[in-house]
Amino acid sequence: MTQALRNEAPTADATLGDSLATLGRAARAAARAVALASPDVKNTALRQAAAEIGRQSGAILAANALDVADAKARGTSSSFLDRLTLDPARVEAIARGLEEIAELPDPVGRVLASFGRPNGLKIERVSTPLGVIGVIYESRPNVTADAGGLCLKAGNAVILRGGSESLRSSIAIHACLVAGLKAAGLPEAAISLVATSDRAAVGAMLAGLDGNIDVIVPRGGKNLVARVQHEARVPVFAHLEGIVHVFVHKDADLEMAKRVLLNAKMRRTGICGAAETLLVDKDCAATHLQPLVSMLIDSGCEVRGDAATQAADARVKPASEDDWRAEYLDAIIAARVVDGLEGAIEHIETYGSHHTDCIITRDENAARRFMNEVDSAIVLHNASTQFADGGEFGFGAEIGIATGRMHARGPVGVEQLTSFKYRVHGDGQVRG
Repeated sequence: MTQALRNEAPTADATLGDSLATLGRAARAAARAVALASPDVKNTALRQAAAEIGRQSGAILAANALDVADAKARGTSSSFLDRLTLDPARVEAIARGLEEIAELPDPVGRVLASFGRPNGLKIERVSTPLGVIGVIYESRPNVTADAGGLCLKAGNAVILRGGSESLRSSIAIHACLVAGLKAAGLPEAAISLVATSDRAAVGAMLAGLDGNIDVIVPRGGKNLVARVQHEARVPVFAHLEGIVHVFVHKDADLEMAKRVLLNAKMRRTGICGAAETLLVDKDCAATHLQPLVSMLIDSGCEVRGDAATQAADARVKPASEDDWRAEYLDAIIAARVVDGLEGAIEHIETYGSHHTDCIITRDENAARRFMNEVDSAIVLHNASTQFADGGEFGFGAEIGIATGRMHARGPVGVEQLTSFKYRVHGDGQVRG
C-alpha cells in the first residue's frame, strides 16, 4: 500500500473511494505503531525529515515554481500567491520547524493529574494520542510539514489533503517526511498524502473514511472551513475567519501604537493573524488617529473608515457595514473611532470572529479588563497580532488556530493533538 494516493483515473479494480478506504485502514494501523513509538524514534523521524528537506531544497523549489506559475496564469490574488510561494529561506524555515518540534517535550504519557480515593484506589489522568487526524488545507505548502510533524510528535497518524494549487509542492515535501519515517523504522502510512485534485476526496475524508479518521483540521479560506464544519461527521478543530482588531486606547503611547499597528497589518497581510480593523479611542483621536491612518496609507495600505477617519486623511475611503466583518488578507484595513474601552469591546463582540484581538495602552487596568472581557482565542496587550502563531508560542509549529471552545483553542500544537485516559490502580477492591 503506497502512503500517497496519486491523481490517477479510477479503474474498475480501484476507484477513488476504494483507494481512500485503503488509505484510511493503513493510517489506522500506523496510528497504533506511532502511539507506541518511543520519543527517540519519533524525534529521529522528524530530524531525518528535516535533513531530507535541506537536501531536496532545489527539487521542492522547482515544484513550487510550477505551482506558482499556474496560480499566476489563473490570475490569483497577491495575498494567495504570498501564501503559496516558497523561497530558500522559507524552505529552510520548514526544515527548522521540524527540528524544533523534535526538541519539544514529548506530549504522550504525561500524568496530567493523580489522586487517591477513600477506598484506596489510585487514579491518574494520562495524555494519549487522538488517533488518526485528517488535515485539509489550501495554498500553504509548509502545512504539509507542520501538520505531519506535529501529528507524529503527538503520537498520531495523519492523512493530509492539500489544495490542488500547491499539489506539486506538497508531494515534494511529503516525500521528505516519508524518508524520515523510513529512516526511523516507522510505517510510511503514519503520514499519508491524498495527492489528488478530485474534490470527492474531501467529501470522503469528511465522512471519516469508514471510521478511520478521528478528527478533522481544516486550514484555508472561509469556504473550505465552512464546508468542513457543515459536512464533517467527525469532530473539527477550526476557525472560520480571522477578523483581527487592534484597539488604540486613550492611554496608548503613540510611537508604540504606530510600530505595533504597522507590523500587525503589513508584516504579512495574508495570514490569519494580520490586523483587519483599527479601533481608536475617541479620547485620543485628536492626537493619534491621523498619524496612524497616514502611516498605514503611506505604507501602501488602503484604509476604509468612518466619517471621523475620513476627516483625518482625505485618502481614506468610506467604509460600509460589510467592512467591519471583512477578513481582507490583503493591504486593506477598516478603521473607526469608538467610545472608549466599552465601545471597543462592543464592536469586537459584534463584528469579531473570536480569533485574535489586541489593545495598546499604558493603563494596566484597561488592559486587564480588555483581556478578561474580549472572548477571543488570543488576546494581546502592547504586542503585534502577528504573534498569533504556534511557532511564536514555543509550540514548534501549529496545525492551525482553533476558535471554538471545546478541547483545543488558539494555536493547535502537540499538546492540543492529544486526549487522555484514566489509569486506575487497585489492590483487589470491589464495588459494593
